[in-house]
Amino acid sequence: MSVSWEKIYQHYRGQWVALAQDEETVLASGKTAKEALTKAVSSGYKNPVIAFMPKELLTYVGAQSWS
Repeated sequence: MSVSWEKIYQHYRGQWVALAQDEETVLASGKTAKEALTKAVSSGYKNPVIAFMPKELLTYVGAQSWS
């Protein structure tokens, strides 16, 4: 099952988020991963999923030169 973080991204751009195991429920957020984790753990969640929501989404295409 795939999970869309589009709504989470729109609301939490540039922040770290602590997510429940369903990877859709935001438990806490912060400027650092430690801050988001600390808030989630202090609220009673033992193993949240930590993710960073970038300020903007950029496409990267890598290439290798074969000489």
